[in-house]
Amino acid sequence: MKIFKPLFWYNKRQRNGVFFLLAVIVVLQFIYAFVDFSSEDEQNTTTDELIAFQYQIDSLKQIELENRKPKLFPFNPNYITDFKGYQLGMTTEEIDRLHTYRKQNKFVNSVSEFQQITKVSDSLLAAISPYFKFPDWVVKRENQKKNKTIETSSFEKPIYNKVHKISTNDINKATQQDFETVSGVGEVLAIRIIKYRNKLQGYSLSSQLYEVWGLSKETANEVLETFKIVDKPIISKVNVNTATFKEVLKNPYIDYELCKKIFEYRDEVAELQDISELRNIKDFPLDKYDRIVIYLEAQ
Repeated sequence: MKIFKPLFWYNKRQRNGVFFLLAVIVVLQFIYAFVDFSSEDEQNTTTDELIAFQYQIDSLKQIELENRKPKLFPFNPNYITDFKGYQLGMTTEEIDRLHTYRKQNKFVNSVSEFQQITKVSDSLLAAISPYFKFPDWVVKRENQKKNKTIETSSFEKPIYNKVHKISTNDINKATQQDFETVSGVGEVLAIRIIKYRNKLQGYSLSSQLYEVWGLSKETANEVLETFKIVDKPIISKVNVNTATFKEVLKNPYIDYELCKKIFEYRDEVAELQDISELRNIKDFPLDKYDRIVIYLEAQ
């Protein structure tokens, strides 16, 4: 204890200094605790400068909100997705009615038909119908219907297709004129049947005809009554184990997402032993399997 005793020895001058310091601290704490330092002057927030500045801020906010709103561009109503329908203001039931109609391989070809199928309100239809864009051949067909109605009302003879003797009953060799002999098939549909045939490298399955844009099931049945698959097309298959992403994506029944899943599965198993292994891929469209494997093989 004698060692620490000198530490507590202070002379009079040092003791006075310590007491003065403590007094200053106490006074400052008292002032801080009880003295109000706030200003009684109020800030005027109604000046012209502040009002103008607030107006500019509000204007910028309004512009930003308008920019964030989804903008509408011309679109084909047959391809309205769930998200697109939600943006347009359609209810879930209205969107489902359209999708159910489309699953029957049918297409909406007019504004009135769209409302008849979806049962949307007149106000919503008036807001979105100006953005509907139907294919040119649909517009042309509607005009032809109007012209035909005018001719019929004038007691004129309806004009029928010229008699044409078909050159073949092979659907993969038939010409445009051959297809036009079928009731319900005009120039536009005949061209579309041939274009889709070229895209598929030839019809391998009769059911592929039902995939032609704008060709109703009834008309397709009429075509298949006259034309059959006599000789199946020779298609050079792509080896799924060695093909590039772009080569697989060329398959008319494979989109980007499915192609990505196929390559992820290929990386996982290293190599497909049989093309039927594609069925093991999660969410693989089994209803399209017989069409997809027309163009793919596993070697």
